[in-house]
Amino acid sequence: MVHHNPGEPPYETKYESPGVIRAMGFGGKVYHLFDSPMLAVNWEAVDPDIFPKDSDARAWVDAKAARIDAQHAACAAAGVGIYAMSDLVLFPRRLVEKYNLGREMGNPLNPSTAHFLRLLVAQMFDRFPLLDGLVVRIGETYLHDAPWHVGKIENRNDWRATIAPLMRLMREELCVKRGRHLIFRAWLSFDTDLETYRAVSDAVEPHPLLTISVKHCEGDFHRGNPFSKVIGEGRHRQLIEVQCAREYEGKGAYPNYIARGVIEGFAEHRRLAERGALWSIGEFARARPDLFAGVWTWSRGGGWQGPYIKNEFWCDLNAWVMARWAADPAQPEEAVFARHAADVLGLRGADAARFRRLCLLSSDAAFLGRRSACCDIDPWWSRDEFFGKPVLPDGADCGEKTGRILSEKDEAVAMWEEIAALSAQIGFPDGETKVHVVASCEYGLRLCRIMRAIFRLAAAESRDARPGELRALLGDYDEVWRSYRRLPEDHPSCATLYKERGSPWGPPPGVEAWIPRLREKAVPF
Repeated sequence: MVHHNPGEPPYETKYESPGVIRAMGFGGKVYHLFDSPMLAVNWEAVDPDIFPKDSDARAWVDAKAARIDAQHAACAAAGVGIYAMSDLVLFPRRLVEKYNLGREMGNPLNPSTAHFLRLLVAQMFDRFPLLDGLVVRIGETYLHDAPWHVGKIENRNDWRATIAPLMRLMREELCVKRGRHLIFRAWLSFDTDLETYRAVSDAVEPHPLLTISVKHCEGDFHRGNPFSKVIGEGRHRQLIEVQCAREYEGKGAYPNYIARGVIEGFAEHRRLAERGALWSIGEFARARPDLFAGVWTWSRGGGWQGPYIKNEFWCDLNAWVMARWAADPAQPEEAVFARHAADVLGLRGADAARFRRLCLLSSDAAFLGRRSACCDIDPWWSRDEFFGKPVLPDGADCGEKTGRILSEKDEAVAMWEEIAALSAQIGFPDGETKVHVVASCEYGLRLCRIMRAIFRLAAAESRDARPGELRALLGDYDEVWRSYRRLPEDHPSCATLYKERGSPWGPPPGVEAWIPRLREKAVPF
């Protein structure tokens, strides 16, 4: 899937080409929310008044349908399965108004809601007969690019009133009646509470065409979040979601090879193995092949705004390895990686070894640069292309913990320095690839220096550092930003840059509000 930024122009990406993803090893394509057939049904067979002919709304729906027709035809020609991501419950605004559904449309137990939802499914598959299935979510509803529709879900965490009834309805309409695949996402609904997940599993009969989709980690795709406790549970086959261009970790602007950790396990999850619990999707696939349904990659996109990349090299690496491994989960990740290095990149011998070292370092460097292996750092201090103030430990041992966190930031910078040096030593046969790898590694190094400077300032403020120390740390902060801002001049192929301000979605304070306060404290008495 390509997760286009809501409300922005779609990415220009190879991952919209069915032939490309087929060649990479994928068997199906999931179209994003705003290319969902739910938006392209004209409702004429039910009520011509919903989208009247010659209206602006009808023109929009017809144009959307024509776009989707072309997408589906391209997938069919390439032999790629066709799936569409859809929010539930989503209806045309005019339908909701005319039939007074506003108060009840988010309740699947309401007879009118269920009636119109069944009609919507019937119209979708009648209008788009090539569609193999739907990927549905109830965790959120995005309407940024859906001007003629409204969406709502009530009690998204209630398995009795919402999750199980909706899953049963969709199972009947897609799997039983039409022989189509229903992929029901657990995210933000029943993905973190094991008892709720088990209750849903018990309440809905399995079907060969019903799959539950689960992220490999809990919550959003933050490195350091817990491994999903619901993986391997219940009676239903599970599709594992993996983000290849990590939305909180650069979006492909710098190397961040997560495929090994996802497949073989991240170090921070190893303690689960000591308790006999699953801690990687490789272990899950080997232990429960009856439940493992494969991998769904977010090959590009996720989150909001930037940074925006010019080259998909690092997305390609994660996506290629995940796709090829999922086709044969018995094979070790290292063997799949080696094939990519040799067959795709043309690397042999020492160059292949250097590239492997670079990629393994990148996973740890990206993690230690923004979070911590020793303490629970809230990851939301930095998201997308923005920086806020990280929250450091408090309590009696906060000084010791903060010292360890700062040491990790030094370690991360040292890793990035090695990564940058390795990138210059690797003899890529393709010159453009060489230029981009060097540029992206330098991007990661300079960005990590900014993160270290931010953590140092947060630590200094927490212990009421004297003005002289603050001035020195602020001087370093300013210098690493100057160096980072020279990247486009030094390396024109690099991604767009992070911004020196906090995220519009929080949490506060952003650096644009916090750093000036530190500058005031740094003024000599």
